[in-house]
Amino acid sequence: MGGADAPESRLTMRTDALLIELFVEELPPKALHKLGTAFADGLFAPLKAQGLVGEDAVVTSFASPRRLAAHITQVLSEAADKPVQQKLMPVSVGLNAEGQATPALLKKLQSMGLGPEAVAQLKRMPDGKAEALFYDSIAKGVELTAGVQAALDEAIAKLPIPKVMSYQLETDCALPGWSSVKFVRPAHGLVAMHGSQVLPVKALGLSAGNSTQGHRFEGKLDKVVFKHADAYAKQLAQDGAVIANYEARSRDMIRQLRAQAKQCHAELEVAHGLQGLSDTEVENRLLDNALVQEVTSLVERPNVLVCSFEKQFLDVPQECLILTMKANQKYFPLLDAAGKLTHQFLVVSNISPDDASAVIGGNERVVRPRLADAKFFFDQDRKKTLASRVEGLGKVVYHNKLGTQGERTQRVRAIAKGLAALLPQAHDPGFLQDVDTAAQLAKTDLLTDMVGEFPELQGIMGAYYARHDGLPEVVAQAIEDHYKPRFAGDELPRQVAGVVVALADKLETLVGMFGIGNLPTGDRDPFALRRHALGVVRMLSAGQVRLDVKQVIELSVAVFGSLITDPSAALLDFIHDRLSGSLREQGYSAQEVEAVLALRPGHLGEVHQRLEAVRQFAALPESQALAAANKRIGNILKKAPEVDAHVNEALLQEEAEKALYTAMQKIAPQALAQFEAGNYTASLQSLAALRAPVDAFFDDVMVNAEAMDLRLNRQGLLKSLHLAMNRVADLSCLAA
Repeated sequence: MGGADAPESRLTMRTDALLIELFVEELPPKALHKLGTAFADGLFAPLKAQGLVGEDAVVTSFASPRRLAAHITQVLSEAADKPVQQKLMPVSVGLNAEGQATPALLKKLQSMGLGPEAVAQLKRMPDGKAEALFYDSIAKGVELTAGVQAALDEAIAKLPIPKVMSYQLETDCALPGWSSVKFVRPAHGLVAMHGSQVLPVKALGLSAGNSTQGHRFEGKLDKVVFKHADAYAKQLAQDGAVIANYEARSRDMIRQLRAQAKQCHAELEVAHGLQGLSDTEVENRLLDNALVQEVTSLVERPNVLVCSFEKQFLDVPQECLILTMKANQKYFPLLDAAGKLTHQFLVVSNISPDDASAVIGGNERVVRPRLADAKFFFDQDRKKTLASRVEGLGKVVYHNKLGTQGERTQRVRAIAKGLAALLPQAHDPGFLQDVDTAAQLAKTDLLTDMVGEFPELQGIMGAYYARHDGLPEVVAQAIEDHYKPRFAGDELPRQVAGVVVALADKLETLVGMFGIGNLPTGDRDPFALRRHALGVVRMLSAGQVRLDVKQVIELSVAVFGSLITDPSAALLDFIHDRLSGSLREQGYSAQEVEAVLALRPGHLGEVHQRLEAVRQFAALPESQALAAANKRIGNILKKAPEVDAHVNEALLQEEAEKALYTAMQKIAPQALAQFEAGNYTASLQSLAALRAPVDAFFDDVMVNAEAMDLRLNRQGLLKSLHLAMNRVADLSCLAA
């Protein structure tokens, strides 16, 4: 009977687009894009799971300051019926010895709304352990309204809301009263349409309709009434003056920003350094810009205007002016062709009056006090030298177990002095003095008014004040650069003195925190120890300084004395873990990375060269056999740790061991010379010639001979081979 009804029910099904919109008060701008995407995906997934959307259905997210919406194509008015097979119980429980239904089975059927006649329709099938009884039925497809209601409830419940608000909503019943609703912001409207039909769903105390409000001031109509779900974006733009699609609004804003910048013969500050890229590449880069995203979330229809400030403010470091314009006012600074800040900036307005002078004037008045504050801070700070602020660091607590910033500064100076002494530049007293001065003054700008107002400028302002104090440029640069690299992909310090101070600063933090047991966890790293470790890795790998990572850790630990517990081993593991992850992100395989880092190379600048040598060796036809042999040798030597790499030629009896010894006498010195010359690729490739004698040795020679002198001699031969093979990397890691 179910089969006969199916074609008729399918004839009544209707496919059309679905539109859902929540109209709310202003949403948090930094969360808007994420909320919009999550709302659309949160609706689509349960509708698809219920069989209410077609295979080629497309979901489009909409998010503006006052709305979250989703448009989904190919949505069915009713899901198709589905065959369902339900397991009831084991045959031994449901049927007696005569094959008749037991009371347990009859009771189960009754709970399903079935009578004793359904026993004849049951199937007996194995379920993996024993035979069981199954009942086949047809589950009626869910009706659209019910499906949308369930999906809407689920989507709202799963929204990544940063902070929930609780507000009161007047009840829609005969008796007056209020009900409490919780959401990211108070909701005032709900649209739910399948094609041109309104779906009677509810959410957040609201009943769905087919109308919403447009722009507060620019909309042509008080209410935008949608004729069809497909007309949402077009009607909202025409009648409501709202660009509802987040990406479309962002691209429109970027287009205006770039056009206005061009009119001013300037460049966007966010676009600086993107010269040579295509328009599409620049646009895509801008779309990822935090300021662009935030401003996109603040306007419903962007209107970009050109504003300006007095040129006298350009005497203030441009980093200060740019930061206050972007962070406090959400303005877009403009740069000249040389990358210098101009006195013009761009404002993205949410209104488009015929005469924009009032809007422009208002924004210029608002920014002026901010710039005046920055100028005041800059002028006041320069009245005191950085050197005069050193004493004040002793009054600033760094960590209750590690003392003040003053004590920390002394440790950084000691570490920097120790690192500098290991470099070729150590013979230059001027270099040592520059390093010490930069290390002593690196944190003093934390006590300035400008950095107190804008912590993001620490280091940068220190460099400006160092120049004002007449200090050498290398010291100013080292003060600014000692925070570098601040993030993945950030540039490294420009000069060796800056590298030394940056290393000292990061090592002091790492050693100190590890030394008191303040380690990062899976989701918490308040002292950015992972970032510091990566910074150490990058600087030691870059080639500006050649320092052994184990040596610099030991040097740094010594500076702390009895203040901490020696964390050298744990910290070395931590740094190598960061290095391993970084190398895998760069495209090296886990085997290649493991092979090189297994030897714990001290000079990280050699790691990439070793990795390339391993990669080329692995491509040789001999590599797998030698890697397997190397692993076998390692296992043998683990059982004979006392054996040294010594061979008595007189005790060599078998032809295969003589041949291996002879080959090693020729190849091992050659490979060693190439290794010591830094030619790791040639060194490994020289070892490829050992494949045949190594294979023959393991085929024909009993290593663990009964005679102890023969056994030790053969183990000594393998020890010599093992040392020769594993100078560049642990080749056993390449074994399949």
